[in-house]
Amino acid sequence: MIDHSLPRKTPLERFLNLFTEVRSGEALSALMLALNIYLILTAYYVLKPVREALILAGGGAEIKSYAAAGQAMLLLLAVPFYGWLASRVSRRLLINGVTLFFTACLLLFYFLAQIDTPLGVVFFLWVGIFNLMVPAQFWAFANDLYTPDEGERLFVIVAFGASLGAVSGSYLDHLLIQSLGVYQMMLVAAGILVFSLLITNFLQTSGRASHDKLPAKDKAPASANKEEEPLKQGGSFAMVFNNRYLLLIALLMLLLNWVNTTGEYILGRTVLESANQLLADNPDYPLTKEQIIGEFYAGFFTVVNIAGLVLQLFVVSRILKFYGVRVALMILPLIALGGYIVAAFYPVLAYVRWVKTAENATDYSLQNTVRQVLFLPTTREQKYKAKQAIDTFFVRAGDVLSAVLVFAGTTWLALSTQGFAMVNILLVCFWLIIALLIGKHYRRLVPHDADKSSRKTET
Repeated sequence: MIDHSLPRKTPLERFLNLFTEVRSGEALSALMLALNIYLILTAYYVLKPVREALILAGGGAEIKSYAAAGQAMLLLLAVPFYGWLASRVSRRLLINGVTLFFTACLLLFYFLAQIDTPLGVVFFLWVGIFNLMVPAQFWAFANDLYTPDEGERLFVIVAFGASLGAVSGSYLDHLLIQSLGVYQMMLVAAGILVFSLLITNFLQTSGRASHDKLPAKDKAPASANKEEEPLKQGGSFAMVFNNRYLLLIALLMLLLNWVNTTGEYILGRTVLESANQLLADNPDYPLTKEQIIGEFYAGFFTVVNIAGLVLQLFVVSRILKFYGVRVALMILPLIALGGYIVAAFYPVLAYVRWVKTAENATDYSLQNTVRQVLFLPTTREQKYKAKQAIDTFFVRAGDVLSAVLVFAGTTWLALSTQGFAMVNILLVCFWLIIALLIGKHYRRLVPHDADKSSRKTET
């Protein structure tokens, strides 16, 4: 754990207290973890336009849709292999090996591109696996460093690094892709990943050094230095299905992504209908349909990203501090429920836009932080193995179920925009039940979380 022996807060720690409670000696580790996930997310968002360019140019939108389902099938193989590897090597070797594997893949893809090898489908599948497994591994590592009390406070700063990385990666592409070219962005992402790995190893070394500085009576015996030992045997999926708390988290992630992805379809459908109507009513309108849609999404993503960053900095820590995880879990589904009720009765673009803005901004900030906090009271095996299964396969399964719903709704059921919103309302009701059950489990695992809600009620 982190060394808290410093009696007084530094100016940096006092500054960070504007956003969350940071105690003496905690600032460096939190900021280094934030930098670590910032680099990982920057690398992903550098690769995202490359992925889109290769899959759409090489196969088209239909192939892209089918490839998304293929990612879930690959994860059925990748997740058990990751669990098998985690049971045989130390934490340091596990993280280094997995990150270097993905980095080497980028170098291989770049070489294959130079000899005109078609990469569209393979690269799309690879990016989908990378985007889920590497961030999940990072958050398992962060969970391994902190106690529940520390994580509830400091994950606010760490998650801000993730949000900022998404913005920076997109901007970096905007700056470089025209001058360097599509394939060269693979090398840029590879370099960023290597830098992130240096940060990870620094954190592991500094954590070990903090342990060595402890008085002899407080040191764990060398054999009990768990982070240097391989994890215990046990399958990733078996851990999820044999533990009610983990299974509930898995169902939460499945439902969340099912609802959110279907909501993206509702928004896209509404935008398209509005653009068609605008052009029909105004034959001489100066913009094309593509320009109207592009202009809308440019403004939409900008507002969502800014709102998410503001919520992450000034709201998330206060919700966790004063109300606890149980209340925090209920906020996003309640926002989604109210939003889709509005969309079901008033499917107007102005309303649907703000419904999705509120949902996505809350998802990227509060919900993303809370989902990482949920793993703080779990075992090391569950942090690395079960979390990989939940953050990869179950997340992607929600996307696949949404695709099935859209296919069935448009092909067989002839659902309107309101019809899809009604389905989402039903799914959110199940989501609320799951969130409530998880909150009860978390309060039993982390008793101080229950004290927050009771103290707030008394005041």
